[in-house]
Amino acid sequence: MTGPPHRTALVRSPSPRMAEGLVTHIERTPADADLARRQWEGYVAALREHGWTTLEVEPADDCPDAAFVEDTVVMYGDLAVLALPGAPQRRPETAGTEVVLRDLGYEVARIAAPGTLDGGDVLKHGRDVWVGLGGRTNTAALDQLAALLEPRGARVHGVPLTKVLHLKSAVTALPDGTVLVHPPLHEGTFAWTDVLEVPEEPGSHVVVLDEETVLMSAAAPRTAALLRDRGLRVVAVDISEFEKLEGCVTCLSVRLREAPGQPAG
Repeated sequence: MTGPPHRTALVRSPSPRMAEGLVTHIERTPADADLARRQWEGYVAALREHGWTTLEVEPADDCPDAAFVEDTVVMYGDLAVLALPGAPQRRPETAGTEVVLRDLGYEVARIAAPGTLDGGDVLKHGRDVWVGLGGRTNTAALDQLAALLEPRGARVHGVPLTKVLHLKSAVTALPDGTVLVHPPLHEGTFAWTDVLEVPEEPGSHVVVLDEETVLMSAAAPRTAALLRDRGLRVVAVDISEFEKLEGCVTCLSVRLREAPGQPAG
């Protein structure tokens, strides 16, 4: 494959209709599309300032949730598995992502009905791949993903969900594999042993920028202090308008890695 530049992230600008985006587990509050655009630009700038190249997926202005580009694909080494979003109105979002990844030379597979999968339900660390099973992702998709990834060395695990939209709405992993969780969102199905409980819900979401640096929401200052005490550098960004739509920092990018078989995120 041609491959991306070192440490590349796909991003997609927010739709002018983003205030119409789906909400399922929280009450709807008005979102400001103009402010969201400025916050998205700040998010992209933070990635670039910390050594990441960003590639923009073609805008999908008729799709209110299009900025949440993570939901369109699952990356594993040189394989891109195109999602089949659980919400039918989000399915047109995958086409633009496919174009970019094919242009980069990735092998492309796809989830097929009756499977449904949102990329935000997939948490990877090392060769472990955890897949949230809830409102957007089902067991048929889990089985398809396992069939695609396990021959490449992955260990795929299903994680039933009841309290959150996506698995990564509840948990993400630090560079050392420690899983962050906010206690009210802790599901009885979570089986991780190395867990760090965090005091704020947005604090359970981080994007690993490198082995010493994470990006997270500015709405979790106490968690940021906790992570700094662990020796991590924390980059905080304001994404309040996306959080009104159940979004978080992971939702707004797809991180690509050069080395096949070394997934994370």
